[in-house]
Amino acid sequence: MADSEVSDRWRDFFGFGQPYDNQADAIESAIQAGRAKGFLAMEGPCGTGKTMAALTAGATLVREGDYERIVVVTPVKQQLQQFVDDLRTMNAGLDDPLRGVSLVGKRDLCPYGREGVFPDDVGTHDRCDDLREHTARLVESDGNSDDRPVASTAVGGESEEVWWDPQLGSDLAKHARPDGPGQQVFEDALETAGATSPYRRSQPNAPESMVEGDDTPLYCPFEADWYARNKGSPVDFGVGANHVVTADDYLPAATERGTCPHRVMGVLLDEADVVVGNYNHLFDPDSRPLLESVLDEQTFVVVDEAHRLEERVRDLLSDRVGRATLKRARNDCQALLSRASQTSEHKKQVRDRLASHEVPLEAVERARDFYDAALTWLDERVADFLTREYGPEWRGGTTADLPDRTVEVPLRDPETVEQDELTAWAEDEGYTGDLWRSLPGIGVAVEDTIDELGLTRTPVCGAVGVIAKRWWEHDHASYLREVELEYSPADEHGVDRPWQTQYTAGLVLFECMPGDTLKDVFAGLGGGVLMSATLEPLDVFAEVAGLEALRRADRPVVERTYTLPFPEENRASWLVDATPFTAHNRGDPTENGDPETWTATRDEYAHVLRTLARSPGNVMIAMPNYREAAWAGEYLRDAVDKSVLVDESSTNDETEELKRDFFAGGGKVLVTSTRGTLTEGVDYDGDKLHCCAVVGIPLVNIGSPRVRAVRRAYADAFGEDNAFEYALTVPAVRRARQTIGRVIRGHDEVGTRALVGRRYTENARHGVHGYLSPGEREEFLRLTPEFLSSQIERFWRDHPAPE
Repeated sequence: MADSEVSDRWRDFFGFGQPYDNQADAIESAIQAGRAKGFLAMEGPCGTGKTMAALTAGATLVREGDYERIVVVTPVKQQLQQFVDDLRTMNAGLDDPLRGVSLVGKRDLCPYGREGVFPDDVGTHDRCDDLREHTARLVESDGNSDDRPVASTAVGGESEEVWWDPQLGSDLAKHARPDGPGQQVFEDALETAGATSPYRRSQPNAPESMVEGDDTPLYCPFEADWYARNKGSPVDFGVGANHVVTADDYLPAATERGTCPHRVMGVLLDEADVVVGNYNHLFDPDSRPLLESVLDEQTFVVVDEAHRLEERVRDLLSDRVGRATLKRARNDCQALLSRASQTSEHKKQVRDRLASHEVPLEAVERARDFYDAALTWLDERVADFLTREYGPEWRGGTTADLPDRTVEVPLRDPETVEQDELTAWAEDEGYTGDLWRSLPGIGVAVEDTIDELGLTRTPVCGAVGVIAKRWWEHDHASYLREVELEYSPADEHGVDRPWQTQYTAGLVLFECMPGDTLKDVFAGLGGGVLMSATLEPLDVFAEVAGLEALRRADRPVVERTYTLPFPEENRASWLVDATPFTAHNRGDPTENGDPETWTATRDEYAHVLRTLARSPGNVMIAMPNYREAAWAGEYLRDAVDKSVLVDESSTNDETEELKRDFFAGGGKVLVTSTRGTLTEGVDYDGDKLHCCAVVGIPLVNIGSPRVRAVRRAYADAFGEDNAFEYALTVPAVRRARQTIGRVIRGHDEVGTRALVGRRYTENARHGVHGYLSPGEREEFLRLTPEFLSSQIERFWRDHPAPE
């Protein structure tokens, strides 16, 4: 089919009356890129209609036979719901609607976990895994059940060896009901999400008739019912509005029918035309298996909020194992060794169980010794670091001089590619690669043996072994290895070392180069759209997100940038040419409480802040960090006749309360950090915000070992001249652009925007003007601080002033 025919056909799927001009171009660009098995990188500000554009393009490609499905990922819950809403809107006008499913985590779907039935010291994920394994053993077929129903060999669209007996699954499900089948309403039924299950609230033990000996393990009747249905689902897309199902639909529906909601979600996922999830589902190695069956060249991917890719995927690919977890792994091995040492019969029992995994008892002993020695090394490394950096006083229990923040302890020079200290120590002690690589297998054998012997502990050595193997095998150019001292004050009871009253220690394997993984993920898919309101400069984004590597491999990459579609006369945008607001120029805010002692730069910015804060209506001022926000808030409380709210690093509940106060009306000033949670992903629509200003360039701490390691890795990949720009400057400017994007969210909204600091202006030394979008570079007016007040007054004379 010709491109022109495709362009006409997409209008059949578009969910609204007429598209915006930019929206139509975005749809057609996405279709063309998708049909060429390529990717569209798109910057589209609020009002572009990115969500409907991406879904319309994907729906056209699916219905035209170019792809089998669309997979959407977004890191923002609000955006996930927007995709669901837009898909439902699209489906409302289609005779053959697309089947859609929205994904959530297992923790949100397990009826037992949701209702607090599991023990407090056991996580839902781990408990579910254990129950699934117990249930699988109970339903395993002996191959002699000719008179029982035959399980389907087509599961998830692929053939699967049928090893389970559906009748056994049915028997187990019935065993968990109070009075047999048909009894639905009864006292002490397990209820969740407004739905009543057919099972008791307490978890059932297997019936004695289905087990050998005295062991009657706990099992999951919801899981058993799934096997009874031949791994099928009693819930279909019809339970959701316009054939789009969310957890609000399939969780209660599956619970009422007695089938595992998480398994139901998996069945729907395999049958869906559109799958909507979060970044974890696509990029996290631990969560990706859920989507594995639908990730191939027949998948069209939509990556929302793509400016977050580097940061979020870097976090997902990094590993951390805490000291307490390392200690538990040591104790897992010791528990098994202690069991084996009790009697010769116990030793044979343990050896036989381990032998089924081809793991000798001596290997468990070696792993125990390694974990024990690693714990000692970790404690000594932390003690040496704290003594060297902050003095020896803490050893006597005086921790007041230790910093009240998380501290990084790099195990190599972040700017030099070399072996880390822990690995070097291990080699010197004889713990070589053969041991590190064997730890995952030893861990699985230990965990299974502990479970089979009924020892009362929840082992972790399997997961720790996986991280240990990665630690050994990953290179030293793309990964930085650290000890992280997470600030976590605790009392003195139950700690082994004085510093533990301040910190929780852990080993971190930090991913510096997420682009390599992103390239591999995208290479395994058919094509797609990566979109955000702030992707510029697109050439830099293409490099760090792995798209440029795909382009070099002959995969097309199309780039589009659209301007803000709302009336320009409804907004004023300024670049305030003030002295660069750098740490060197402004001085320490905590040492400048008295205006008489302020630096000239801080005094200049006090004038700018005062002018902005007096602007009509709600004003948000974003400072480079929370320390500067605290200074600005304290100053403005005395300088302006408005209520001043100061954000700080706090809990979600506290942040929500602050937002409610700000939105309550009356014209307030909200001072926050540009790197905080209030500057991105928060909807300030309507009259919630009338002026937004970003002060300075919100660079991360460039002295951080992780930042230095990223910069070194980027220098190797993209050239020394580009390293600082790619790793630090561009992400910081995107943060600033996201922040000013909080104001002007609709055609009728009115407000002002300001980027404050000379580095935002054209031709400035160390300037960032070129990192703004083309539309922003054209629209933002440069002015000096003394003209800011008159410009604000002029704008609001021509527009209805907010209260």
